Amino acid sequence: MTDLIQSITRAFEAERASHPGKVTRADQLPLTYEDITPEWITATLGGDVAGAQAESLELGPPDVGSSSRRKIRVTWNAAGTAAGLPDRLFCKSTFELPNRIVLGVSGGAYGETVFLRDIRPLYDIEAPECFWAGYDAQTINSILMLRDISDEVVSFCDHNTPMPRERAESQVRLLARVHGQGYGNPQIRDAMQALPTWPEFFKRTEGFNSKTLANNGFLAAEEVIPARLFARYEEYWPLSLKSVEAHNHLPHTISHGDVHLKNWYVAGNGEMGLGDWQCVSRGHWGRDVCYAISSALTTENRRAWEQDLLRLYLEEMEREGGPRVSFDEAWHHYRQQLTTALVWWTMTLTPGDDLPDMQPRDITLEMVRRLAVAADDVDSFDSF
Repeated sequence: MTDLIQSITRAFEAERASHPGKVTRADQLPLTYEDITPEWITATLGGDVAGAQAESLELGPPDVGSSSRRKIRVTWNAAGTAAGLPDRLFCKSTFELPNRIVLGVSGGAYGETVFLRDIRPLYDIEAPECFWAGYDAQTINSILMLRDISDEVVSFCDHNTPMPRERAESQVRLLARVHGQGYGNPQIRDAMQALPTWPEFFKRTEGFNSKTLANNGFLAAEEVIPARLFARYEEYWPLSLKSVEAHNHLPHTISHGDVHLKNWYVAGNGEMGLGDWQCVSRGHWGRDVCYAISSALTTENRRAWEQDLLRLYLEEMEREGGPRVSFDEAWHHYRQQLTTALVWWTMTLTPGDDLPDMQPRDITLEMVRRLAVAADDVDSFDSF
């Protein structure tokens, strides 16, 4: 990983040293949000509309995490307004060096660009709509300009968001559509070949020393991990690798990869929507389903509903074009795939020096608790 980080860092520094300043053409990528001009917005978003011109823009406050996020309000001239060109944007970028390291090593910047630019338009789902995407494979500089849905969303979720059964059912229906059409729609199948497989994606995270981070996080979370599961610590990483390797022998579809509750929102129509596609890959459906159910629900509701939700998922997935899968087979995959869902959060608890603190500690501990209790309840470690 050191060589890759150094390469990304050198490219970043060289780019900054020759910083061209303001951008005005669609073939240019800005290096900061302040580089964006009305001329660039016109070139990227209004080029197909005769006479359209962005007259001004207003930047919202910075919001930095694994990506650098910012809202932009655009004022269009009469031609642009009449054509309905987007005037409220939500942007995600890798303008900062930590963004490029995290999303360059993992491949997340590339994967999210491919999904939102090329694959998302093939789906009718509640998920971000991308107006324009730019990505430089050499520098890992990127920007996604998405529809700002702030006014259309009832709430962006976190671990305190109420999740009655109808919302949980909405989640599994959305996943069933993503996965089922990923199996059955030839256009989606062709487009998703540009994405890495889940084992390939996971392998790249080893550049962050994921084994050490996951194990350290597991030990640091003893207070929220059931004693029976915690006592089997030595099995944790080896079984996680087995759950990843299983995807090499299972049929692939589009896998979101990080379906914890904070990546969901409640849309104005009451349905659940799914954002942040930075971990998208080609993989088996099992990891998304067990991860979503176990991280979204309280332990009590998950225990009461999870098998019914899995049955609903299987029915909907087949209806959307996916294969027919028996409950027993599905339950086997559900149990096995909980191990790497848990890895994603024990890594987050102890991110080390090369990763930013991506989540507050209280949220991370709650996600670890929910996933660890689920893994213990279904005897995940005994499913291999």
